[in-house]
Amino acid sequence: MTGSDNTGVAHAVLPPLPTSVGEARRLVRRSLRDAGQEHLIDDAELLVSEIVTNALVHAGTPIEVGVIPHAGRLRIEVADGSPHAPSPRHYTALSGTGRGLMLLEDLVDDWGVETTGPGKKVWFELGRHTDRPGGPATRHTASVIDEHGVTTVEVRLLDVPLLLHEAWHQHAEALLREYLLASLDLDLDLGDGPDPDDADPARSTLTAAEDPIQVHAEVSDALALLAEHIPKAGLASDDPDALMSDAVEPGITGATVIVPVPMASVRHFETLDRTLDAALEMAETGLTLTAPTQPEVRLLRRWLCAQVVAQSQGLEPVTWSPTDLPPPKPRAELVWDSTEVSESPAAMIAMDDANRLLALSPSALALLGYDDPEQIVGRRCVAIIPERYRQAHLAGFTLHFVNGRGPLLGDTVVVPALRRDGTEVQISLTVQSVPAPHGRTVFTAVLAPHG
Repeated sequence: MTGSDNTGVAHAVLPPLPTSVGEARRLVRRSLRDAGQEHLIDDAELLVSEIVTNALVHAGTPIEVGVIPHAGRLRIEVADGSPHAPSPRHYTALSGTGRGLMLLEDLVDDWGVETTGPGKKVWFELGRHTDRPGGPATRHTASVIDEHGVTTVEVRLLDVPLLLHEAWHQHAEALLREYLLASLDLDLDLGDGPDPDDADPARSTLTAAEDPIQVHAEVSDALALLAEHIPKAGLASDDPDALMSDAVEPGITGATVIVPVPMASVRHFETLDRTLDAALEMAETGLTLTAPTQPEVRLLRRWLCAQVVAQSQGLEPVTWSPTDLPPPKPRAELVWDSTEVSESPAAMIAMDDANRLLALSPSALALLGYDDPEQIVGRRCVAIIPERYRQAHLAGFTLHFVNGRGPLLGDTVVVPALRRDGTEVQISLTVQSVPAPHGRTVFTAVLAPHG
């Protein structure tokens, strides 16, 4: 139930549902536009989001929101049915929870908590000191107000690897689903506090202080914003020839991609970055079905999240530029006899599920211009893939371990291979997947000169 009076005061009673956060923001936005106080919208929306979310998580009762603009100033009141007053918690700046009071103390002119019958009312005031350092005149220099009245930062992403983003997105969704389930399970287990004798390594990445549903909602919001605005490219076809012709640079890179991010969602990218680091830590210890991912995929996520946060603060965009990175740490020891490849009379290579070259036959070494296996064994497979095909290789490799996708497995395709001296040779390539003990996988390939 919402309403307003002729003094500009707006009021709403909202149900204890996640959708109420958006309703509260819209109420604030409408009220401030009507009152001619658009300069306060950014801070007011962000703060009311934090306080209403806190009421959802900790009270679970109907929430009353009051917006009271007066003489260039603003007072907002949020009441719920819980008698427990909020208290500061000492989380890091990248924490996805516990930041509401930190924001209040940083942004408002004044705030407080009042008892109201069985519950409480949190209130804050803005507008008294509009010239304070970091205030509305100097913050959010990259922000605009869109056609819906939402204040956003137009994040410019330069040289976006579209295939790699699509693969990362699917990997992140799969990993975060498992992380949510593990978090909920831990949340239930911690009903009476953690057991100091519990050696479950999941407890090193999950804490009772975080609300799993709130964290998952925030990371899902960040993922959805990226998916909505970053184009998809080239991973739909299962035809090997079509994939090889489409999945090549420069057509799989977005020179400039604009992602409008609501200011209230900027911190969700901090939560996404931190949460995926924790989820990958679980994956690397074998606690998830979703495998760890390639280092470029992790680097892409860090770059995307950092660009959103930096550009929301008015900093200039930084172009995506991957570096030579080590392979991910395997989850278990690889037990596999390499002599089938290293002693083969055919031109054969093998790589593991971390994308490292395990073995090459003498004729494969000669074809690729190497004199000794020590010159190439142990390096990442991208060492023999021309740069214009590397994004497609990393994306396809990632998706194989997310959803089993393997359109090139078992089929012979013609591809260029990168030789030791930097020249290329056209080869026909047939790749097979070989299961190994402890859940590991080996990929073998037969090579032959083409043309």
